[in-house]
This record gives sequence, structure tokens and C-alpha cells, in this order.
Amino acid sequence: MTASDQPDTATVSAGHKPYTVWRTGADKPILAENDEIAQEVPVALEFNGISHATLLLTPANLEDFAVGFAYTEGIIRAARDIYDLDIIERTQGLVVQVTIASACLNELKLRRRNLAGRTGCGLCGIESLDEVQRQLDPLAPQPGRYSAQAIASAVEQLRTMQMLHQTTGATHAAGWANSSGNIEYVREDVGRHNALDKLIGHRLRLSPQRPSADDAGFAVISSRASFEMVQKAASAGISALVAVSAPTSYAIDMAGQLNVMLAGFARGSLFTVYSHHEFLDSGSAS
Repeated sequence: MTASDQPDTATVSAGHKPYTVWRTGADKPILAENDEIAQEVPVALEFNGISHATLLLTPANLEDFAVGFAYTEGIIRAARDIYDLDIIERTQGLVVQVTIASACLNELKLRRRNLAGRTGCGLCGIESLDEVQRQLDPLAPQPGRYSAQAIASAVEQLRTMQMLHQTTGATHAAGWANSSGNIEYVREDVGRHNALDKLIGHRLRLSPQRPSADDAGFAVISSRASFEMVQKAASAGISALVAVSAPTSYAIDMAGQLNVMLAGFARGSLFTVYSHHEFLDSGSAS
């Protein structure tokens, strides 16, 4: 399955819907206006007829989300492990029915958890400490690979390319930038983990294999950087993750272990590097 196999789910949902709201303030009259609100709906994931997880997310780019989630959860090894994908609308929400290779069913059983997904929650349903951190091999080191100028350019572009956020003010974004700092695609969602899964899923659907860490591109996210954001990036071969907000200590430690350059507080031309500063080019690191 590739990104062109079926129409983008934006045709199913734009990710927002109209509401009537009433604006007012101290010593101000109440005025009724139309407003666009970000959608947040329950989405159930089923793999080979097995109910796996129910999460709250924005119902756009659901194919990307399903592929990205399945990959970063370790259920599939590549996008080609997904044979079919259908989206079913029900009264209570949406069901994404995914058919995966039989060889992946064992991984599905190992990673299976009953998620009662709350927006932005990355660990809902985890039953033991052993399940928190996946066993991932560190990525190949990338010394001198990334330009500070490219990172600053990508951060500025991400701000202007968050169409859903500009409409609703309620979503996070994850963007993929090439080595020159030009963002090639952006995915948005009310949940930051969901936005990154959508980005990773889209990237996987563009490539029949796992994207290579040799790619000089990097991911930019509009949120803080948690350990799971780093873990998802590393699982998809992304060697640099740039966050607009702060990272957590667990995220920094994991980025150090997995050879991911983690940057935060990326605003304007400035950012702070928390792990693997040697991945910046010599001019940036001086």
C-alpha cells in the first residue's frame, strides 16, 4: 500500500466543523458568531479483526495515522505489511480496519493493549514498567549532518503551514523537513503523538521500506518533546527531532541512547540542543 493507493482522508473529514459561539467580555455585548472547531472523535483500530486500541484524535489523514501507529508500536515492519485498510463510520465514532501480514500477528499479540486513549496521552493502557520502553537499536551517528540555518528555516515554515491550527487554534503539528530546511509535508492532530504518527505513517507510505537514517531530513514538532516522541522518531529512522517547546528528562536520556539529536525551544533563529550536538555542522556547533 502506498500513499497514492486511496484518496486522502481529508476528503472524509477536514478535521474541523462549524459551531455557533458567543463572544463577549467585560463591558462588551454578547455577539453570536460562527466558528470552526477542531474535531476530536473516538477512533478504534482493528487489526485482522482484532480490536486493539481506541484513541481520541482528529479524523483527517487516518490512513497515515494507522500506518504510523502500527509501525511505531512495533506491530508492522514496513508499510508493505499492511494489505488493506478501510475506514468505517459508526454512530459513536470511526473504526479503522487494517489487514496485516500474518507474520505480524505475533507482534500484535505481544504489543496488544487496551487503550482508553485520552488526547495527548502516550501511555494509556500500559500495564507494567516493562512495556514502557521498546527495545530499539541506536541509529547510526550523524556528525555534522544538520545545519542550524536549516533548522531555523523549518521551524518558521511549520508555523505558517499549520492550516488546521490557524483555523481552530487547537491542534499540534509535525512536519518533515529536508536537508535544506524546506518542509515537505505536515500532519496535524489534537494529540501531539497522533500528529507524529501521522507524519511517520505518511513517510512510510511514500517508501516501501523503512526510511533510512541516512536521509539528512529531520522532524519538527509544535509541542514539547516527550520520551515517546523520541522513541517514535528513532523507530522510524529519524535522527533529529526539533521541538518548539521543552523536552523532558526521559526524552533527553532516550535521545542520547538512541543517537537522536534532540532540540527544543526552537523559536525564531534560536534553539537549544539537548543531545548529540555533534550532529550539527561545524559552523553551527562553533
